[in-house]
Amino acid sequence: MTDQPDDAPAPIPENETPAQKALRLKQAKIAAKPQPPRGGKFQREQAARIAAGKSKPWMTR
Repeated sequence: MTDQPDDAPAPIPENETPAQKALRLKQAKIAAKPQPPRGGKFQREQAARIAAGKSKPWMTR
C-alpha cells in the first residue's frame, strides 16, 4: 500500500513551460469528464448515428 490515493494528481515538474502546463491542465480536464459506455450495441449506434436495426427493417419481428 502507498500513502497516496490512486486519484492523486501527478507531481508538477519545476521546469515546466507554459505550453506544457496548459496541455497538462487540458488533459486533466478532459480525463475528468464522464465518458460514454464503450463497446457493444450502444457504441455501434453512436458510430452509425442510427438506431440499431433501422437500416434493416426486414430483420424486425
